[in-house]
Amino acid sequence: MAQQANLGELLSMLDSPVLSVRDEVTAVFKENLSSDRGPMLVNTLVDYYLETNSQPVLHILTTLQEPHDKHLLDKMNDCMGRAASRLPALSLLGHVIRLQPPWKHKLSQAPLLPSLLKCLKVDTDVIVLTTGVLVLITMLPMIPQSGKQHLHDFFDIFGRLSSWCLKKPGHVTEIYLVHLHASVYALFHRLYGMYPCNFVSFLRSHYSMKENLDTFEEVVRPMMEHVRIHPELVTGSKDHELDPRRWKRLETHDVVIECAKISLDPAEASYEDGDSVSPQVSARFPHRAADVAASPYVDMQNSCGSATSTPYSSSRLTLFSTPGQPPQILSPPSTRLLTEPPQVWCSRVCLLAPLSGEADSSGRI
Repeated sequence: MAQQANLGELLSMLDSPVLSVRDEVTAVFKENLSSDRGPMLVNTLVDYYLETNSQPVLHILTTLQEPHDKHLLDKMNDCMGRAASRLPALSLLGHVIRLQPPWKHKLSQAPLLPSLLKCLKVDTDVIVLTTGVLVLITMLPMIPQSGKQHLHDFFDIFGRLSSWCLKKPGHVTEIYLVHLHASVYALFHRLYGMYPCNFVSFLRSHYSMKENLDTFEEVVRPMMEHVRIHPELVTGSKDHELDPRRWKRLETHDVVIECAKISLDPAEASYEDGDSVSPQVSARFPHRAADVAASPYVDMQNSCGSATSTPYSSSRLTLFSTPGQPPQILSPPSTRLLTEPPQVWCSRVCLLAPLSGEADSSGRI
């Protein structure tokens, strides 16, 4: 078949409605990837996916093995450098890391990580920012040692985006800001859960400045009211939490659970809480109910049974939906959803859902 059809025809056949044809062509691509160790085929597959959102191509890309992992990371990094392809590249990256590939440790040294951080520090597209933050949140437990090199970048991103939640730039639609709030809240929990001593030091320094006090009172303080005192604030130190030896004994899911243990939000503090929302959160922010009702997002559970909630809404906000299909992403300039089938590509973004039971009401910082 490969000799009888050119590459373009083979790609189109991947989306054939006939399952046997799809399977046969997929097998041809995988065979070629096994024998050809160069980047050309991977680059072609990425370009085709970004253009068509082809799910069979996505399946091939999310199951790539060495040495094609480097080709994929390099290609996504190239796409991140162009505004037109940045959002679909972030979506693809989210799909890939959700599956926690065996080469995930390479993410910390790949040029793609600095590109992602630069995007979150300078981009002004709120959809790109929200998607990028969720990708970063999912990635951090896979590469916790990256904090030693990029910690200040993580904190700068939090400081920048938390101020957006207050300033509400005039060019940004309100519903987009609601979801940005949710992602910034999730980032707060990830950074506090993984690097508490350094993060609290940053919060103290950054929000002691007069120009940042309003952001602290309106945005950051409500977040702090939904976490416990982190034990590392008592027994740890800024140097210890950046020591690579601290992370060697922990798998990705261990880091996620450690972050979850510090949550006081019942909707996030248990895998078994389903769609429940803290009554305190609902009572405190009733004005957000209308925003959520107007949202084109579908509020669904992620794969851990609990989506990321936020003190800025009376309903849990999530960019994910049912397992087995790719994610929905808001598409500018309107508020309609892209027609990609839904997927939990950030399954680890249920960062505040430990295996233990509900949090109690004590221990707030």
